[in-house]
Amino acid sequence: MDPTQPDPAIFSHIRVVMGMVVSLSLARLLSGLALFVQHPGKTRVYWIHLGWVLFMFVFLVHFWWWEFHLHALPVLDVTVYLFVILYCCVFFFLCVLLFPTTLEDYSDYEHYFMSRRSWFFAFLALAFAVDLFDTALKGKAYFASYGLEYPMRNVTYIVLCLIAAWTPNRRFHAAFLIGAVTYQLVWMYRAFDLLD
Repeated sequence: MDPTQPDPAIFSHIRVVMGMVVSLSLARLLSGLALFVQHPGKTRVYWIHLGWVLFMFVFLVHFWWWEFHLHALPVLDVTVYLFVILYCCVFFFLCVLLFPTTLEDYSDYEHYFMSRRSWFFAFLALAFAVDLFDTALKGKAYFASYGLEYPMRNVTYIVLCLIAAWTPNRRFHAAFLIGAVTYQLVWMYRAFDLLD
């Protein structure tokens, strides 16, 4: 076995634990969406809230796809393991923020989302910051392979998330959502179309 490559069983073990947390996140999103079908008309839908649900679905699927590159790390130690699991937990927390256990303190999803926006966007900014470290963890060459666009993309997302956490302006939120979903889909296909 090549001593510069970790034992594939270690990567598989870490991937299973990551998969459990990512699965819980996806389940939270899908269960939340199912409530709109199960109880139509009970709670008014808010399109910006639903847009961020779509964004998180794409982000989670994308995350699971790009984490394949962890297999190339020369060392997979407990620090890497904890880092990746905590990164997954950020995603889970974002999904729980999108679909709370109950809406009884809120009139609808618009009221809920706008009142909790500072938490949601702070955690989303954190996810993009952690993503920079996650990519750097995979090596300088891997990080550099995405060019300047990648760090600029993440810094832009972080700045826009911090603005979104602060402002209740619906036009800003609508524009940010549309731009974020569009760019995330385009980025996913451009940068991660094939695993190698």
